[in-house]
Amino acid sequence: MKIAVGLSGGVDSSVAALLLKQQGHDLFGLFMRNWNDTTGTLHGSCTWEEDLDLAKMVANKLGIPFFFTDLSEAYRLRVADYMFSEYEKGRTPNPDILCNREIKFDAFLEKALELGAHRVATGHYCRTERTSDGVYRLMQGVDRNKDQSYFLCQLNQEQLSKAVFPIGELSKARVRELARQSGLPTSERKDSQGICFVGKVDLPVFLQQKLAPRKGNVVEIFHDGSSRVIGEHQGAHFYTIGQRKGLHIGGHANPLFVLSTDIETNTIYVGEGQDHPGLYHTCLAIQESDIHWIRPDLKMGPGQERDYRIRIRYRQPLQEGTLRHEEGMQIIFREPQRGITPGQFAAWYQGEELVGSGVIASRS
Repeated sequence: MKIAVGLSGGVDSSVAALLLKQQGHDLFGLFMRNWNDTTGTLHGSCTWEEDLDLAKMVANKLGIPFFFTDLSEAYRLRVADYMFSEYEKGRTPNPDILCNREIKFDAFLEKALELGAHRVATGHYCRTERTSDGVYRLMQGVDRNKDQSYFLCQLNQEQLSKAVFPIGELSKARVRELARQSGLPTSERKDSQGICFVGKVDLPVFLQQKLAPRKGNVVEIFHDGSSRVIGEHQGAHFYTIGQRKGLHIGGHANPLFVLSTDIETNTIYVGEGQDHPGLYHTCLAIQESDIHWIRPDLKMGPGQERDYRIRIRYRQPLQEGTLRHEEGMQIIFREPQRGITPGQFAAWYQGEELVGSGVIASRS
């Protein structure tokens, strides 16, 4: 079987390639360029040229063919434009999840297939299994601290059938060890941070590529429910729920956190202290059109209820809750959840398996 491994210039994809090479697969490396605008990118962030050089070095070290593809136009249309649109609506998107669904396992997969590959391998910490009925299951990575199944919560059966995750059974420490033992040039490279293929950014500056600054009021909500205007901001669409930094308002004993934003009135509502009741909610809603089942055979019908473990952000411990299919999907948590954010994804698990997900529309 011929496999294309997505070499990103990082240690995880490098070790994924190493393991496949050791297993005797017909393998080639493929690097994708997805972003070429440095507006808002913080100084010191690695450039795509550095990533490309390291990816080439890894391919050379392993003795496998290497290819390059520029998918920046597809990324702009299918990920970046969506991201700008969501922020403009006052929602907080997750571009990494969109990148996996629209680019890595779609546009990138198409390019790999054109080059003769049967499957695509990446350095994600997750696993797949296949049932006796031929249904693909997306499983958590063995290293729970690095499990990245959440980022793949929008994949479908066709995409999973073409996906290979060689390091899903390994811990991060073991991946580093294998990279050092094999002399891979990425063995000591730090993990990437920030937006997928864009890097760490100053979010307001980054968003100002498309969204104009607009002055508005910052309103503090007190624990007793009263409120008052305490300052100004440069645009409600630049802020996300739960955000602490970037408000630049003093005079409080504890940090201020964004509780909510109102795009129509261009108002930010904040509260003092991380235990502010405005940060906690027990329910969220997902619109019918945004419900996605990785396992179509487990799809819930109208009126059905089912208990799952739920995650609303990467690395959040799984939370107990009930899914109710009623005018979309309602998720009711056993315990109040901090920072439920419209635009983000809720993913639900059955044991170690991620079976479905959806875009959060509202919370209560």
